[in-house]
Amino acid sequence: MKFASRINKVPPYLFVEISRKIAAKKAQGIEVISFGIGDPDIPTPNNVIEKLRETALDAPNHRYPETDGLPEFRKAAADWYQRRFGISVDPDKEVLPLIGAKEGIGHMALCFIEPGDIALVPDPGYPVYSVGTWFAGGECHWMPLLEENGWQPDLEAIPDEVADKARVMWLNYPNNPTGATAELDFFDKVIDFAKAHDIAIMHDASYSEVAFDGYRPASFLQAKGAMEVGLEFHSLSKSYNMTGWRLGMAVGNAEMIAALMIIKSNLDSGVPNAVQYMGIEAMSSPRSMIDERNGIYQHRRDRVVQVMREIGLHVDPPKASLYVWARVPEGYSSAKFTEFLLEEGNIVVTPGNGYGKYGEGYIRLSLTIPDVDMEKGLERMAGLKIPPA
Repeated sequence: MKFASRINKVPPYLFVEISRKIAAKKAQGIEVISFGIGDPDIPTPNNVIEKLRETALDAPNHRYPETDGLPEFRKAAADWYQRRFGISVDPDKEVLPLIGAKEGIGHMALCFIEPGDIALVPDPGYPVYSVGTWFAGGECHWMPLLEENGWQPDLEAIPDEVADKARVMWLNYPNNPTGATAELDFFDKVIDFAKAHDIAIMHDASYSEVAFDGYRPASFLQAKGAMEVGLEFHSLSKSYNMTGWRLGMAVGNAEMIAALMIIKSNLDSGVPNAVQYMGIEAMSSPRSMIDERNGIYQHRRDRVVQVMREIGLHVDPPKASLYVWARVPEGYSSAKFTEFLLEEGNIVVTPGNGYGKYGEGYIRLSLTIPDVDMEKGLERMAGLKIPPA
């Protein structure tokens, strides 16, 4: 049989390979400490689980959900945006539930990209931005995220002929994998660029509620003119420890929401109603719940940064996100240092080049690891003697 060429074009999903390496070690009876995947270890809040118990027993929730979701969920999302960012959105036209932000991000390319079209994609970046583009038949123009630019793309470095052909630009702040943040002045420049070249802006804000030291990340939609040119994707996975329940939302330009609705209504059957009720409960919960959770992550961030510096790695403490982005020792590649940690310390980290060419020279460590395991892993790292490359 012959498979479509897109199957061969897409590299294996990064975390599949990491999971295989962990499984191979465990099969040998070796305890592996993984700083790899950003999957919150802190449980979903009890009140959110109780809402699932309650609504799962309602017979109407056993039937197909609507793709555009419960009106109550859309209103809860709009109310949350108003409280959190001071943004007013129409819950009926400018909010769409997602089966996790990843699903919406992957499907969004089908709304804009036709064969041969260009998407502007950050490098390093979340792999789904590029994979969705390829599945739609498009090509990626990589926007390097460099340390000297604060991990933000240099818009002026994008050739005019590329910008004029581009249909979409993907952005993600707080950023995965670098942990970088962006403020409204940067988003203002992005909006000017989008209007000049007729480009749709897709902002992945999945980590907006994971922040430290009192910092509150901005929403792209807070910038003047953002609703004219773009969408923002939000995930309850990271905000409320709900990765297993697959729930998020797209918020923004009404025409873009309508286009995504057409794609989704033909390819999926929506988010289960009981899960949407969980989301309503989560978004209605006191802010103190998020702040308490972030305190746990901040302590972990501080410990990881401390040990990375002790073993000689350069790292800047992130103000937000679930990750620490560290430069590998001189002479090592990302893959070589990752392999060293796995073979000598039975520790898994994510190689930076797994997120793109410009991630080379870095590793990513996730903070979603129980404190006991984290301390054990950090002790192993601190005890390693890193040989010259």
